[in-house]
Amino acid sequence: MCLVNLEPLKKPNKQPWPTKDVMNQIYEKNLWGGNDFDFYSGEGSHHPHIIKPYLEAVITFLKSFDKPLIVCDLGCGDFNIGKHLVKFTKKYIGVDIVENLIERNKKTFKEERLTFHCLDISEEKLPNADCVLLRQVLQHLSNTEIKKIVEKLSTYKYIILTEHIPNDNFKPNTDIISGQGNRVKYSSGLDILEAPFNFKMKEVNILNEHHLENNKGRIVTMIFKTS
Repeated sequence: MCLVNLEPLKKPNKQPWPTKDVMNQIYEKNLWGGNDFDFYSGEGSHHPHIIKPYLEAVITFLKSFDKPLIVCDLGCGDFNIGKHLVKFTKKYIGVDIVENLIERNKKTFKEERLTFHCLDISEEKLPNADCVLLRQVLQHLSNTEIKKIVEKLSTYKYIILTEHIPNDNFKPNTDIISGQGNRVKYSSGLDILEAPFNFKMKEVNILNEHHLENNKGRIVTMIFKTS
């Protein structure tokens, strides 16, 4: 990613609500749309032009291994994405902070190799796996929470990270209050390789990139190899 470093902005005010409450409200009030759904994780998890190339790229990656990987999906949401990936894994672990959503997923998606857990991924121990998926999750969180999560990622050999970022060069990692929005409205985007996260890895490649209409930015999927 080509980034422009500018002077740091003032830190946002203290998080008014715990992130768990914020995410519960997003689903309860359908703040990401989908009024006809019981739970809806947003257009990024449902629009065919966005999810089809993503699924093709991730499935190709998963199928490249002779021995299927154990995959942990951090922020699995309504599971409209994950449901297509389970059969290409040895074990698939779906994780989300919203308890009612996880209970719904357990009842809706039942496969022998699939499990779901309700966890706050910034505060609690993460499941063991070979590969972790973080699809448009970190972009909604404060830098404090992201830093806690990033510090845990080195235990995974592969990290597939998807973020909504501006189209052009941008100042990375402007801090926000965790919630419905992301950093694009501040002409910023997440880059875990830059301060304050400074994630260390062995190799990084772009797996997939989708430009949104009306100059609303791009959704970029990168794969990090840590060892």
